[in-house]
Amino acid sequence: MSTLKKYAPLIKGKQLLFLFLLAPKKALKKAFILFCTPRAGKVLPDQAYFLEEAEDEVVIFNNLEIQTYRWAGNGPTILLVHGWDSNTHRWKTLIEKLHQLDFTIIAFDAPAHGYSSGKTLHVPLYTECVQKIVALYRPNHIIGHSAGGMATIFHQFSYPDSEIEKVIILASPTKLASIMNGYQKTLKLSDKFIQALNQYFKDQFGFYFEEFSMAEFAKNIEKPGLIIHDKYDDIAPYDEAVEIAKNWKNVQFKTTENFGHSLFFDEVDDMIINFLKL
Repeated sequence: MSTLKKYAPLIKGKQLLFLFLLAPKKALKKAFILFCTPRAGKVLPDQAYFLEEAEDEVVIFNNLEIQTYRWAGNGPTILLVHGWDSNTHRWKTLIEKLHQLDFTIIAFDAPAHGYSSGKTLHVPLYTECVQKIVALYRPNHIIGHSAGGMATIFHQFSYPDSEIEKVIILASPTKLASIMNGYQKTLKLSDKFIQALNQYFKDQFGFYFEEFSMAEFAKNIEKPGLIIHDKYDDIAPYDEAVEIAKNWKNVQFKTTENFGHSLFFDEVDDMIINFLKL
């Protein structure tokens, strides 16, 4: 089984390259769908009990059923945006702490994650989901982790007039070009294929891979922000987070060491809470 898993990406890559010779458009669409398909993130049995404590509502967006959660308080409202292969449960400890402080917390499962419907997710789609939730629940502040951090930054770039007051970004990847470079290496796709896929992305969303950069988008964000990133994050490179911080006019940058990509530590929660209390 381990040998099969090891060679599965190479087999998939060869299939895509062969299809690219026969039907380029079909091959590019398949490659993009594969890239956008999560491997995990559905709610596990031991996660369900916590999510059932929240007020829940299903929001319809683009024929998708988006599962939302609300923990009501008397204070400001905070929207939480989880990362790839995850769901709202990843925020459990932070939600409990914020709720004790009387904040109202809104969260939702991204398409193809948690209890939400759908089979694929990408940052532009995630961003539109964020905007749908923002319009419905009018949160004061927003916190995004990993891919959710990318969607949060792109949301602030795309909707600069939103009423969000403070933005918190945890362990966000920065460059789509770097992510796609990893995708190419994993599947052993040709440069010609990736160049065509780059044009496919441009046609779909208006950006080439190298243009879809959180550091570039951050130049347009004027809201007060907090970035927390681990120096040894093995998923989202630390030096790219530094680039975001340099371009964000009004941001605090906090570095952790050996907290990993998930940042599940009390010290991180304290940084978040202190920033929200400012």
